Amino acid sequence: MRREEIVEQGNREHTRATSVAGGRIPRDGSSRALLPPSPLERRWWAQQWFLLRRHKQILIGGAILLVMILSAVLAAVITTNSPTLINGYVRLRAPNEYYFFGTDNQGRDVYSRTVYGARLSLQVGFLTSALTIVCGTLVGMIAGYYRRTEGVIMRITDGMMAFPGIILAIGIMAVRGPSVSNVVIALTIVSTPRVVRLVRSVVMGLRESPMVEAAIATGNPNSRVLWRHILPNIVSPLIVQASFVFAEAVLAEAALSFLGAGAPPEIPSWGNMLADSKNLLRQAPWTMFFPGAALALTVFALNLLGDGLRDLLDPRLRQR
Repeated sequence: MRREEIVEQGNREHTRATSVAGGRIPRDGSSRALLPPSPLERRWWAQQWFLLRRHKQILIGGAILLVMILSAVLAAVITTNSPTLINGYVRLRAPNEYYFFGTDNQGRDVYSRTVYGARLSLQVGFLTSALTIVCGTLVGMIAGYYRRTEGVIMRITDGMMAFPGIILAIGIMAVRGPSVSNVVIALTIVSTPRVVRLVRSVVMGLRESPMVEAAIATGNPNSRVLWRHILPNIVSPLIVQASFVFAEAVLAEAALSFLGAGAPPEIPSWGNMLADSKNLLRQAPWTMFFPGAALALTVFALNLLGDGLRDLLDPRLRQR
């Protein structure tokens, strides 16, 4: 057996001896049942639960967001009518035992359209926040670590931030056309510059830290320094920023759809529903109230979650 294989086998055996799912496997590799968690492990979980209880914003925002996610995932189960079914015989019906949120001016079920609209809004928000964090992190790390590229990257970023976000998104949608994928692309382009500035400022501070200077002095390549020493230290602010980008993307998608530059009219979305009901506020206020309330509640939950995560992950705020 080669030396590399022996070392790899030893590493695997050492890994198996560590805790797995709250329990510990015996170091001899036997098939005995998992040992109970150690007091140190139980203390760690107790500390995490205590921190979450101190930051009730996370619990409240997470609970509301979980309800929205479950509603979007189980939309086909918890709804009884198609969100696109047009029935002229039940136009503008008030909420009742069959149409929980009433019907709109085309006889479509407002409850079904609101639930399916949550699926679209959360999908756009998640994809936009994920792409924004990935792109912004890569560009921001390059701008903050490599001094020669900082000037060019930041001037481009400043130029993009000079335009109002919604105006820039409308311009991109006018060029590419209305579709869900184009909405995600437009919102990603609009949101990335702020993440770039955040990551760049954090990386510039870490670049001068003794930890990074020691890693560079020992001959580590730049890619290893960025991946092993800098990236783990910017995860906390990125998590907080991702929650705010998520909330802004949900709100921006509704705004674009309301203006006719977002999702196509045949796709149920909260913005399309608000646009269809803008002339029915006095005649059928429920057509605007329920999608507007769902939109406001989702953004409120995401902002609560972001504020709670900021307080939880910031050591200076945690000590207060």
